[in-house]
Amino acid sequence: MSTTQSERLRGLLAPLVSARDLDLEEVEVTPAGKRRVLRIVVDSDDGVQLDACAELSRAVSQALDDADVMGGAPYVLEVTSPGADRPLTEPRHFRRATGRLMKAQLVAGGELVARIVDVDDEGLDLEVPGVKGRKPTERRLAFDEISKARVEIEFNRKTSEQKNDESQEEA
Repeated sequence: MSTTQSERLRGLLAPLVSARDLDLEEVEVTPAGKRRVLRIVVDSDDGVQLDACAELSRAVSQALDDADVMGGAPYVLEVTSPGADRPLTEPRHFRRATGRLMKAQLVAGGELVARIVDVDDEGLDLEVPGVKGRKPTERRLAFDEISKARVEIEFNRKTSEQKNDESQEEA
């Protein structure tokens, strides 16, 4: 997608997205056979519901019909939210992932898997899981120490409530 087309699309879409209290995360046009796919990724602090995607899709479709941003070639419009294992690139992404496990590639080398406990303007407070029965440790990580990060999917995470129930059953 050319920079000009990307800028024109963002200029057209940003007001439609922000009017619905959403953040425009990504605009991507990719070829798909004789057509193109215009994928618009949106997010919010409260997540994005299917109804919000559908409503935004109708508004974007109308705006694209009224403008000539996509040209005459056929395209498919997709309005979606980021996936569960989305990359964390902005402070708001880390804030929205508070309580979740993340894997970060560090600028100094190596990687870190930790749970995001708190996020502020400078960085993250993390809980690093203990190894071989040791207790978890706390760690502070500045945003500029992270080269890449993404949420780790957890299928069997025990909440503190579940852990308390188990310890009461053992007593």
